[in-house]
Amino acid sequence: MKMILENSDAAAYWITNYAPGRISINGQVIETSVIVTPDRLLCDWSPGHFEDLDRTHMDPIIELAPDVVLLGTGQRQHFPSRDIMLSLLERDIGLEVMDTHSACRTYNILTHEGRRVVAALIIG
Repeated sequence: MKMILENSDAAAYWITNYAPGRISINGQVIETSVIVTPDRLLCDWSPGHFEDLDRTHMDPIIELAPDVVLLGTGQRQHFPSRDIMLSLLERDIGLEVMDTHSACRTYNILTHEGRRVVAALIIG
């Protein structure tokens, strides 16, 4: 599904397209799990599938010090373990869990609003 792109001087990275198994960020096709913020793109995030997700995968997200994390869990919404959720909530970082398609749409909206958002998107 093509996403609406509204350029803003405050944001360098926009999700421009989503399809199962891949997303496009500023036209770059990415087929692996990724962390994206309005000003950073980390293409080497390691959980290939939701089942691979553990607390250590939250470390690079925590380092970015966002207000809210949008966790895209693949084609379906899956809630992470309590331990994973606590790793963010203990640091006053909000967590929204949704399927990856919904996380992509929500990321663009929050980025447009100027929010300190991180989208952690599991593609597989």
